[in-house]
Amino acid sequence: MGKLLAVALVGIAAALAAERLLAFRNRLNASREVAPVSLPNCRLIKGIETGSEDIDILPNGLAFISSGLKYPGLMSFAPDKPGEIFLMDLNEDNPRAVELRISRGFDLASFNPHGISTYIDRDDTVYLFVVNHPHQKSTVELFKFVEDDNSLVHLKTIRHDLLTSVNDIVAMGPDSFYATNDHYFTDFLLMFLEMFLGLTWSNVVYYSPKEVKEVASAFYSANGINVSPDRKYIYVADVLDHSIYVMEKHANWSLTHVKTLQLDTLVDNLSIDPRTGDIWTGCHPNGMKLFYYDPENLPASEVPFGRHHWSLDCVLRIQNILSDEPVVTRVYSDNGSVLQGSSVASIYEGKLLIGTVFHRALYCDL
Repeated sequence: MGKLLAVALVGIAAALAAERLLAFRNRLNASREVAPVSLPNCRLIKGIETGSEDIDILPNGLAFISSGLKYPGLMSFAPDKPGEIFLMDLNEDNPRAVELRISRGFDLASFNPHGISTYIDRDDTVYLFVVNHPHQKSTVELFKFVEDDNSLVHLKTIRHDLLTSVNDIVAMGPDSFYATNDHYFTDFLLMFLEMFLGLTWSNVVYYSPKEVKEVASAFYSANGINVSPDRKYIYVADVLDHSIYVMEKHANWSLTHVKTLQLDTLVDNLSIDPRTGDIWTGCHPNGMKLFYYDPENLPASEVPFGRHHWSLDCVLRIQNILSDEPVVTRVYSDNGSVLQGSSVASIYEGKLLIGTVFHRALYCDL
């Protein structure tokens, strides 16, 4: 009887593991293939070789780009090189990326930038919020942008027990923001187990000097976050749920769920067209190729504005997300020969910037 029980338990454990493995592969879109979609007027941005994970564009066309992310389980082409923040002026005929100088006193050696967000104060001061992972911890760095000499003045480092595994951020004031925690655990093995088991323990946190609180929860992996042009709604991308959540923002900064837009790709960072309210996002058609990097089988890029056929990078454009019938269009996708692992797509005056987790960046005229 004891042997039969042991065999039964082993069988149950094996079946459970197989079911979890299948679910994990489905969340990563491990078998998905999409066809390439190209844009006619694109060029790689010179000087950006080790990632352009997030991009934020000011109303005047100045684009900030975070580069050099080192993240557990993901590829890095320069694991020993500190991260950087680049600036591009999209008003120029042939814009180039310029590395921003960071003020003395900031620990550049451990700079590991992830998501970014800008805020323009009433006196026109530009603040740049940067998610940082020094020594694989999570902090938010607050900088003031000095345009005259292309520099960032470091103002303060923000740490909090609720900011444990920060991925992205959207500034709501000169010292307040919403942030996504993409995992509950911070240890890499536990992070992997969390994803494998399909635990929905990821969340969104509101931070201000006066109050810090969880405002949304139960995500597989909360990733990109942004705010609607009228600042009434917060959009959250759940990369492992292949979806974008629309949350209504209230006067006390709490959020309530309005709707979920289900997609067929792993959605990363979210950018908003300030004139139309359209959402632009970089995404990963096949997450398995992103997490298990193989130079013979490259991760692709995608920007929604259509559909593809390999596992590429992609860029998507989402129109009228609050309506009953949002329009999702695949704008760009690549099999990895040009871009690997697209994470963000930002638009300004007919110009499109596409960034990647650890690879290069693309500039396109639409």
